[in-house]
Formats: sequence, structure tokens, C-alpha cells
Amino acid sequence: MLNSDQARERAHDIVARASAAGADAADAVFSADRSLAVSVRMGALEDVERSESEELGLRVFVGTRSASVSTSDLSSESLDALVERAIAMAREAPEDEWAGLAPEAMLMRGGVPQLDLDDGAEAEPQALRDLALAAEDAARAVSGVTNSEGGSASASRGVSALATSHGFAGGYAVTSHSLSASVLAGTGSGMERDYAYHSARHAAMLDGAEAIGREAGERAVARLNPGRVPSGAMPVIFDPRVSSGMLGHLMGAIGGAAIARKTSFLQDALGTQVFARGIRIIDDPHRPRGLRSRPFDGEGLPVSITAIVEDGMLETWLMESASARQLGLEPTGHAARGVAGAPGVSPGNLYMEAGGISPEAMVRETGHGLYVTSLIGQGVNGVTGDYSRGASGFLIEQGEITTPVSEITIAGNLKDMFLALTPANDLVFRYGINAPTLRIDGMTVAGD
Repeated sequence: MLNSDQARERAHDIVARASAAGADAADAVFSADRSLAVSVRMGALEDVERSESEELGLRVFVGTRSASVSTSDLSSESLDALVERAIAMAREAPEDEWAGLAPEAMLMRGGVPQLDLDDGAEAEPQALRDLALAAEDAARAVSGVTNSEGGSASASRGVSALATSHGFAGGYAVTSHSLSASVLAGTGSGMERDYAYHSARHAAMLDGAEAIGREAGERAVARLNPGRVPSGAMPVIFDPRVSSGMLGHLMGAIGGAAIARKTSFLQDALGTQVFARGIRIIDDPHRPRGLRSRPFDGEGLPVSITAIVEDGMLETWLMESASARQLGLEPTGHAARGVAGAPGVSPGNLYMEAGGISPEAMVRETGHGLYVTSLIGQGVNGVTGDYSRGASGFLIEQGEITTPVSEITIAGNLKDMFLALTPANDLVFRYGINAPTLRIDGMTVAGD
């Protein structure tokens, strides 16, 4: 696989070819990936998958017209043909007054920040097989587990690079390691499934296989014999497994494109109270070894720690260059892109700061309510903020978590939910988006 310098040269080369062929501006993304995954089931090897890929994406501008193309054929002749095709497509494309490269004056200068995202590890199939078996064995050893959907372990290394015709070229490498187990408890129609997993940039940071497996087994057993919940309004507590979804809904509502199109329920919320006082939501793309860390954004702009919500107030939109121009603002360094197409927006390592109450105290204070560990479906309307999703978890009775429950719908409106939200003090940086246990008062629960 190419190193980051070689990847950067690949991207820079095709941009130079596009400029020489008549493009007024261009940028290119190079991406290479090598991965190995091993899965086991019932103590036996089930599958080994190895993959390698290299792709190059080119975006060209002819005046205010643009086109994007991509290829996995990196021969010189193919790249010349790709450039010609892209420019021909751009000349036939509709004009877009907002499209274009990021402002040159805002480009990142100097060396790429070193975020320790690549551990240099070369995984072997036998080592991954042993991890997957250990995770599944630990899950199957939990009393009440009756079947298995398997254990899996994977490792990958990727290199990404971006180059633009107005002065930016950068690249970096990342590794990713993951381990999971999924099992079933019970028998017949009363069987319940659950899982546990962990992902990390460095193999040394992964949770132990036995801990992951045991967690999967205990979760499955805890779901046995679920009941139903009487319908009504009540507090809902979101386990950290699912609480980060609230931040995902916020990100979808504050993306520059949604604001420019006027299709967000937070359209007029900038600078207003969106959450309760004291709540902070931070984007930190420079977290060492972070799952969503990056040294620059998808347009070559520097990235930095950003307070998206400060003391409950919404402080910024997330904008790439096109939506920023349309809104008369500056891009915020949140552009994200793949090999094909124009940039979108995405945060780095996003998190909600911990609150001042423990999860245990939160449950005690709730009295009667619902503790949600799993959400189903995509019933969220980004235009109105209406929220309705299937859920399962546990009933809270007299301040204690009691019986498992399932086949429930929880509903509300995200504007009201954000304002009624209380974070616990158990924030752990485990995923790309992290939130502590969250309680939202007054949600509508549909059960029996």
C-alpha cells in the first residue's frame, strides 16, 4: 500500500493533469484500503475475508459548472481519459453560482498534525481468529445463552489524500481494529438476541475479548421474557449505547446545506437556547487516536475544537464552502467527502459533556419510566423535528430498573426533547460520537 506522501502525490498529479487540460479549478481525493476480517460461529471458523482497494476521485470546474468522476484504474492512460471525460461533463453541466473550491486564504498551511491514528500493525488471520473465538466463547459461557450468531475480529489500514489546484495537498494514514460477539438466549419463540463490540485505532486499545463476549451474553439474557409498557407520557432514559443518536439528529439539523435549503427544524435557531442551561456539545477532530480524528477537512481547511452548543445555546452551523457562500458566511472546517461527488459536512469526534448526576441517581429520581437500550427504525423528520422510533429496554419502577420490555414506540419533537434533556456524569469516549446516559422528561410512550 502507498504511504501518505505517495498518496498525496497521486492526488496532486491528477489535479495537475486537469489544470493542464483546461479545467479552471480542480480537486482530487485518493483513497486506499487494506482489510482483513475473520468470523467464527459455535467455536469453528466460518469466514475469512481480505480486501484491498485503491480509488481516485476528481472534481473539475469550468467556470461555475462542475463534474465529478472516479476510477480504480490508476494507469496513466486511464487518468488522462478520466480528465478529458470530467472536463467534457463539466462543460455540459448546469451552472451553480455557489460551487467552487474552498477560499484559498483559509487553506491549511504547514505540516499535517500528527494524531497517532496509525499503529502500523499487520494483523494475521490466526490472531484475529483467536480473538473472535475468545469473544464468542465468553459469550456462550454466560448462563442462559443458547445459541450464537458468531464472533468477529477485523483489522484494516487506510490512506487518504486530498489535493486542490489552488495550493493544498495533504495525506494521512489510519488503522482500525474491531471485535464483536452476538448471541441468543432462551428457546423457541422466546429467544432474544444481543451483542457487544468495540472499535479502536490502535489494537492495544481494544477491550479484552472476554469482556466483550461476557457483555454480549449478559445483555441477551437480560432481555428474556420482555413485557409491555402501558401507554402514556413518562421520562425516558437513554443508555449510552443509544444516547449518541441525539447528537446525530442535531448534526443533521445544523448542516449548512439543510439550512440553505430551509429544510431544518432548527432553521432559525442559531444563537438561541436549544438545550438546557449548562449543556455543552463539543467537536474535537484533534483527539489523539480518535475514531473520527482528522488533520484537515474534505476541502483542505484546518480543523479545530469547536463548541457547537455552549451553555445550551446553538453557536454554529456546520458548513462546507458551497453552503457557506449561499448563506453569506465562511466555511467552518467540517467538509467531508468520499471519492465521488461534492463535499458534505461531518463533525470529528463529537461529544456532549457529562452532567452532574450519576446514572443510578437519575434512575432513582425518575420513579416510573423507561430505560432504553435499543432503538429501531428511522422515524425522524428533519424538517419538522418529529421523532418516533421503536424501542426496547427495561421498565423503571419506584426508582429501580426492573423487567425487560419490548415492542414499544417512543415519540416527541426534537425541539422539546433537546430542551428537556439531562445528561448523567458517565461520559466515556468509546465511539466517534459520544454522549453520557441521557434522560428526557415527558416523552410519549406507546405500549399496551
